[in-house]
Amino acid sequence: MNNLANFIPAFECNIDMPNGLQWFNNDLFVIDQKTDNVFILDHKGVIKKNIPTICENGSGITVGGGFMWLGSNGRTNARTFRGTDTHMNWILKVNLDSGEIVSRFPTPDGGGIHGLEWDQDKLWVTAFNPTALILVDPDSFKELFKFNIDQSPHGLAIEGESIWCSDRVDRNIVKYNKFTGEKLEQINVPKDGPDPHGLSIIDGNLWYSDAAFPNPVRPYPEIGYVKINNENS
Repeated sequence: MNNLANFIPAFECNIDMPNGLQWFNNDLFVIDQKTDNVFILDHKGVIKKNIPTICENGSGITVGGGFMWLGSNGRTNARTFRGTDTHMNWILKVNLDSGEIVSRFPTPDGGGIHGLEWDQDKLWVTAFNPTALILVDPDSFKELFKFNIDQSPHGLAIEGESIWCSDRVDRNIVKYNKFTGEKLEQINVPKDGPDPHGLSIIDGNLWYSDAAFPNPVRPYPEIGYVKINNENS
């Protein structure tokens, strides 16, 4: 099922490159690809907290198990290098309050990382070799389940027995059965719509972020929500 949708800005975005986002306890956690800081926002977009991290080229964030999990997506092109940069792909486990690193894990396929999503004490991650969604044990990073997808995966959002995945290349957001990998639904981003980087869901509403980097579709960042028109195409 293909759906048309409206992508509606929620508030004025005061974060330069919001690449990933996660609703947690009614706060919106956003990883900024430019500074690699995590910003915590309220529902009106007011910044409540700014947490520095050692992430590099931040792309993807989730919260679970009492920690933040960040996609450290290799060599940054958005800021000057820091002494903590490794130019390698990592999944970082960091302190929820301070942002200090607790541990880090190589990506399952050794490639880049864009999407992370906590799911009942397990962790979903995106992969590119081949393009897939992988469920891992967050302690051992043992692969528990994997299904290949016909997307260039970016943001992830769990909705019950399903998982949503955004794609910047083909400009869509696809819903899969998280147990079988069956494709259930597809939202097509309008030509004049945002570049769908991050995803999260709250109260049944899908939220997105557009980092406007690299190669932006539009020259400004945006955080908003998706209103599905339920018109099949």
